[in-house]
Amino acid sequence: MPDLQHKVRGVDHIAYPTFDPARTVKFYRDVLGFPVVHSICAAGWGPDDHPDFIHFFFDIGNDDRLAFFYYFGLEPFDGGPQGDSYSRFAEDVPIFFLRSRHLAIHVDSEEDLLEYRRRLDNSEWPVELQLQHETIESIYTHDPNGYMIEITRALRPVTPQEDLDANLTIDALIDVVTGPDPSMAALLTRKAELITERAAAWQHEQHTKEMATR
Repeated sequence: MPDLQHKVRGVDHIAYPTFDPARTVKFYRDVLGFPVVHSICAAGWGPDDHPDFIHFFFDIGNDDRLAFFYYFGLEPFDGGPQGDSYSRFAEDVPIFFLRSRHLAIHVDSEEDLLEYRRRLDNSEWPVELQLQHETIESIYTHDPNGYMIEITRALRPVTPQEDLDANLTIDALIDVVTGPDPSMAALLTRKAELITERAAAWQHEQHTKEMATR
């Protein structure tokens, strides 16, 4: 893997389409308390068949924003009974696949998480699930457009060892999915092989660091 300098500084904004801007504003501004911080009134943009639209932004902290497009005169598209304003899916598409696409916003403490739970539970969009998993605790609901929203807090810091494990996992995953018959068993086997292959280099690196501190 090339040694590329990491220069990005987070999310400027993520954008979704909406067919219901009034309830979208109610959910994000009036229930969750995310201020509206910018809007663009776009009349006559794009080619002749491009409708006029509003592009509006909510502050989600850390100078990051969540944005929506509302196109005047555009009606929702036909599709399956599942999904959201962007994508509609047939009944046989697994629910876990639909829920894999979501926006997660983090807060600092359990107190903050429970405050957002209180706001949601007192609204039209109560919390659907509260769950502790891996290193975080999260609450989940769907916004008026059907997009899954997660609000999460850290249960503990992620350790350097877990960062190393993540990179091992990804390297093993790439090897497995580019070969025949990918499976979890094949991934774990390949990961064990990578640990064995790299153990000597890790020990040498650790020894070098220890010598440098003496």
